[in-house]
Amino acid sequence: MTEQRNVTVEGVRLRFAAAHMATLGDEFEPLHGHNYAVRCCVDGDLTDDRWVIDFSLLKRYVREACERLDHRFLLQLDSPLLDINEDGGNWTIAFGDRSYRFPSSDVAALPIENTTAELLAEWIGGQVVQSLTAGDHGNITAIAVDVEEMPGQSGGYSRDLAD
Repeated sequence: MTEQRNVTVEGVRLRFAAAHMATLGDEFEPLHGHNYAVRCCVDGDLTDDRWVIDFSLLKRYVREACERLDHRFLLQLDSPLLDINEDGGNWTIAFGDRSYRFPSSDVAALPIENTTAELLAEWIGGQVVQSLTAGDHGNITAIAVDVEEMPGQSGGYSRDLAD
């Protein structure tokens, strides 16, 4: 039997406030925002120091991902429904007869199809995995991220890293 341990971080500094407009079927939500909260759990083998990862390191990795999204408009670059263009330091997003223009500095352009909590959790998870890899945390075998849009309403993503 293989034993695994896990470490979970969440809390005040693992949050971001952002605006978005998700697509639902062939509809486009009105521009609105959320105060998102993020929870991250990693599984892994104990290191020689007898821990999976230092809490402060995992919190830093998650916080850095949150900071990339904080106080930004979350743009789903891979949306098949939106007409998206960047020029002259601005992003223009069109859907039917609606059009929006945002300064590039206010946009987090994400390689996702929709700005759902589930896909935001996957993006954050990918950012954390990059940090774990760069930090040589080879003992980490799985990650799970939950993004809460509002109390009692969250979407998640989990991934086995042993592959």
